[in-house]
Amino acid sequence: MGTTTVFHKTAIVIFFLLNCLSAIAQQTVVDSILSDGIYRNYRLYIPKSYTSNSRYPLIFNLHGYTSTAQQQQSYSNFDAIADTAGFLILYAQGTIYNGNTYWNAGMSNTGAKDVAFISNLIDHINTHYSIDLDRVYSCGMSMGGFMSHTLACSLSNRIAAIASVTGSIFVSQYNDCDPQRAVPVMQISGTADNIVPYAGNTTAPAMMPIDSVVNYWVKHDQCNPTPVFTKVPDINVTDGCTAEHYLYSGGADGSTCEFYKIIGGGHAWPGVWPLIPLQTSNQDFNASIKIWLFFKKYKLPHPSSVDDELITEDRVNISPNPTSDIIRINTNAAIDRIKLFDATGRLVLDTPYKNQVSIAFLPQGIYSLILTNTKSRIVKKVVRF
Repeated sequence: MGTTTVFHKTAIVIFFLLNCLSAIAQQTVVDSILSDGIYRNYRLYIPKSYTSNSRYPLIFNLHGYTSTAQQQQSYSNFDAIADTAGFLILYAQGTIYNGNTYWNAGMSNTGAKDVAFISNLIDHINTHYSIDLDRVYSCGMSMGGFMSHTLACSLSNRIAAIASVTGSIFVSQYNDCDPQRAVPVMQISGTADNIVPYAGNTTAPAMMPIDSVVNYWVKHDQCNPTPVFTKVPDINVTDGCTAEHYLYSGGADGSTCEFYKIIGGGHAWPGVWPLIPLQTSNQDFNASIKIWLFFKKYKLPHPSSVDDELITEDRVNISPNPTSDIIRINTNAAIDRIKLFDATGRLVLDTPYKNQVSIAFLPQGIYSLILTNTKSRIVKKVVRF
C-alpha cells in the first residue's frame, strides 16, 4: 500500500473523528441509567467547547418539588454560561412521591436512594465523557437545594462544593448531617419566601431556619464567624426587593461560605423571572453566574501523601490482548477501579482494581476497559476471542 493511500485513509479517519466531536458538543443528551433497580432519567448539556482531549467540571443542577429536569434546564439559564466557561451541566430527574416529583433529601430512610443515584451518575458520566472528578458540584432550586445540602452531608468525598437556591435542610436531617470534610457552600434565600420560609417551620416536613443552615456550615467549615458584608447594588429598582451578600472566609482547606440574603425576595431564582406566580424575584444579580464563579474556586482536596497520579498511556500495558480469558494490567499508576463496557455501551464488569481479571464469561467481541482514580481515567480496547 502506497504512502499516499495511507495518508488519504488517515485523513478520512481524522475528518470523521472531528465531525463526531463537533456533533457531540453543544447539545443536550437525554438518557437514563439503572440505579437501585430502576431506570433514572437525566439531561446532560455539553458545551460547544467540549473535546475529549480536556477534562471539564461537571455541575448537577437539580429541580424543585413538582418540577422536572427539563424545566430546571430552561428556567435557570445555565447552558449559556456552560458554553462560555466550559463545563458540563447535568439536570437529573427525581422520582415520584405522593404524585409529585421530588428528591429524597434526608426526610427519611425510605424512598428513592437519591444519594446513590447521584454517585452512580458521576460514574456513568465519567465513563462516557471527559470530566474532572475533582470538580463535581451540585446546585438546585427549592427541593433541589435541599438535595444539594444532602449531597454535602452524605457525598462530600465526591462533591467539591454546593449551592442552594431557595432550599434549606430538613430538621430530620440536620443532626445527622455528617460531611467528611469542609464543604464550600453558597446559600441564596429570600426573606419573603412563603414556600421554604426564611424562619423555618415546624409542620411536617419541618425545615431549618436559613440563618441556622448558614451558621451550621460556617461552624463546620471552621470559617471566620464574622462575615464580610456587602450591599448588592440595587440596579433594578422595580423588582420589589434588594440583596445583601455575606462572605464567611478562612475555612478549612481554603473553604468559604457565601450567603445572598434577598430582602423581600420570594421563592425564585435571582436573575430570571419567577417560575411560580406571585413570587418576587431579585434582578440585581444572576444566581447562575454567581454560583459558577463560586464553584470554579474549588476542587476536592487531596492530601499530598495520597494524591493520585494521572493515568497516562505510557504507564499502562494490557496483556495478552486479544485474550480468551485472563487480562493482566501492568502499571505503576495508582488505579482505584476497573470497568468494562461492551460495544453497545453496557457495563459488563465493575470491580476494585486488581492486576488481573477474567473475561471468560463474556461473549467474543471488542470491549472498552476503563481504569480510573480520583484524578483521571484511561480507556483501553480489549478483544475477547
